[in-house]
Amino acid sequence: MSEPETSGTHASQPRPVRLRDALLRARIEAADRTGVVVDLRDAEVARLEILNDALDPLFAQVPEQIDLFDRGISQGDAPRLWIDVVAHIVMGRDKRMYRFVQDSRFGRIVLAESHDTAVIVDAVTEYVARRMIEREHAMVVLPEPKPVAPEPPRRSRIWPFVFGFILGAAALFGVAVVAALQSW
Repeated sequence: MSEPETSGTHASQPRPVRLRDALLRARIEAADRTGVVVDLRDAEVARLEILNDALDPLFAQVPEQIDLFDRGISQGDAPRLWIDVVAHIVMGRDKRMYRFVQDSRFGRIVLAESHDTAVIVDAVTEYVARRMIEREHAMVVLPEPKPVAPEPPRRSRIWPFVFGFILGAAALFGVAVVAALQSW
């Protein structure tokens, strides 16, 4: 095997290796071995778990009140690492390539595709940032519009008509009375 890693202070003192890093390397090695073996689904799930662990620091920074993201690995014909309701990561045809896709009403859009987890983590980081900004824009409360001054109530047009009709009838009656008195 190789020499133990050493720190810069003393060459004889081995540098402590983080257990998490060692587990990550062991998972990668196991996933590489199982990628060649018959059970490819377990290899896919193992690779998605590795990526899921790599995304932990990103999602630790997302505020708790933002409930857009619900990560999880779904089992099925093609295991998927779901980021939110419309975006997920699935393994490519060679079972070693990560494919970050988003479902839209126009079909599936490939957002990123790579063998390297760091590239996919960067793509997911950009996606999460965009989704959070979209949420902020959607949550912006617009100022309430100034209330429009109500129109003065419309007066009924029937009463002037009735009054005019009565006045006209009275005038006609008066003219008829005057004409009748003159003819006498």
